[in-house]
Amino acid sequence: MITVSTDKNKLDVPFIQQFLKDIYWAAGRTIPEVQITIANSFCFGIYINDKQIGFARVITDYVVFAYVMDVFIAEEHRGKGYSSILINSMMTETKLKEVKIWRLATSDAHFLYQKFGFNLLAHPEKLMEKIIK
Repeated sequence: MITVSTDKNKLDVPFIQQFLKDIYWAAGRTIPEVQITIANSFCFGIYINDKQIGFARVITDYVVFAYVMDVFIAEEHRGKGYSSILINSMMTETKLKEVKIWRLATSDAHFLYQKFGFNLLAHPEKLMEKIIK
């Protein structure tokens, strides 16, 4: 049985860190860093029979803005529609229903997010960033 939960107590932090430490956007992230990101985000875990198979988190003020981060499904469970279930749960979450602007960054999953109304930035020239290495 597939379930999605926002209960942070159910999250398998070692599982999440094991995936993130090797992926391009979070390479090297440690367990303490993962714990801090979880503590400061609205999190979603996706489970098969209570075993976590994926994760996503949202940084938000719950009214104006939400930024989607760290979305993944474990490799052995990909291609079965679980990422769509996870994203749908985020987009229909009651606590996030007032959010007006949603953003995310992805190098390879545009097709997934487009199904939920995400598009390329209308005015990318207005956005700025600062990256500290």
